[in-house]
Amino acid sequence: MSSSKEYLNYILEQLAPLEEIAYRPMMGEYILYYQGKVVGGIYDDRLLVKPVKSAVAYLPAAPRELPYDGAKEMLLVEDVDDKALLTGLFRAMVEELSPPKRK
Repeated sequence: MSSSKEYLNYILEQLAPLEEIAYRPMMGEYILYYQGKVVGGIYDDRLLVKPVKSAVAYLPAAPRELPYDGAKEMLLVEDVDDKALLTGLFRAMVEELSPPKRK
C-alpha cells in the first residue's frame, strides 16, 4: 500500500513551524528531511522516525515497526495530531542525525 498525498500534506502542515522541512517521494512513500538530514518517512500512511537515542527518549512508549519488508525498525509516531510533540521531536533529533552524504 502506498501513502496518500493527503496524509503527507497533513504531516507537513503539522511540521509547518519548523524551517527546512522537505520530502522526497520514493516508491509510493515519502522520505522526510529536516535541515537536510533524513528524520524518517511516511510509510503506508504512518509517520515513522529513526530510532536515535533522542527520539527514543522523547517517545519512550512508541512501538517499533518496519517501514517495509527487509528494512530496519523505526519508531511509530502515533499522536500526529499533536503539533508541539512533532516539532519538539524533530528538534530533539536533528543534532543526532547523520549529515547528508556528499555525492
